Amino acid sequence: MIIRPADRKADAVRIGALMALAFHDDPVVRWMLPSGEGTDRMFATLARHVHALGDLAFDGEEPVGAALWDPPGHRQSALDTVRSLPGFVAAMGRRVSYGQLLESTFRKARPSRPHWYLAQIGTDPAAQGRGAGSALLRARIERCDADGVAAYLESSKESNVPFYEKHGFQVTREILLPEDGPTVWAMLREPVS
Repeated sequence: MIIRPADRKADAVRIGALMALAFHDDPVVRWMLPSGEGTDRMFATLARHVHALGDLAFDGEEPVGAALWDPPGHRQSALDTVRSLPGFVAAMGRRVSYGQLLESTFRKARPSRPHWYLAQIGTDPAAQGRGAGSALLRARIERCDADGVAAYLESSKESNVPFYEKHGFQVTREILLPEDGPTVWAMLREPVS
């Protein structure tokens, strides 16, 4: 498995398509977009305008997985916030408020100390079990360890919690999303020296 950094602009559509496949049955995505329509555009907008860094996993010539990360202290610029609005509105329509509600709820639960934030990670279902997710995680958590900084994520599926635990993450709390939303598991990984 080869991991390479993604280009936020050039790879955004590719990341959006991969994430739409990976998150096709995700409870949080279904809460925000019940029909699934617009999922690819929502993830492309996140890749292009919201998250600082992306990685792509390649098995041969085609990418089979992607991850979006924010380094410690990352804040979306005001310009990127404005630029993201058309993509989110086109993807989510009136349900764009669910995305804002999700971000507000998650922001309150995140650790106050510096940490790398894994916003999304996904593998094409046809490629699951080949190590793409693990390779994507290792690529960044090795950096976390080298820098002595924690990593944090919210798992939207309880069935994924053991995968993250295998990589050193531990559940710190459960988050119940408002508006009859699903439960999400906040997970933290302390750096290993």
